[in-house]
Amino acid sequence: MKKIDISMLLLAFLVVLLFILVGLAIAFRNVWAIILCIILAFSVFGFAMSRKKKRKG
Repeated sequence: MKKIDISMLLLAFLVVLLFILVGLAIAFRNVWAIILCIILAFSVFGFAMSRKKKRKG
């Protein structure tokens, strides 16, 4: 059984939360919140992928 990587799990939850916040911002029609959440979500996702790549190779 593999050990769970807590830091990567938290990063994944953060990305999911940010995309949920994008949906909420769309519902409230707040353009600045939509843009901010999308930028943050893709930034966190990119950071997580770079960490994963560094650890693998």
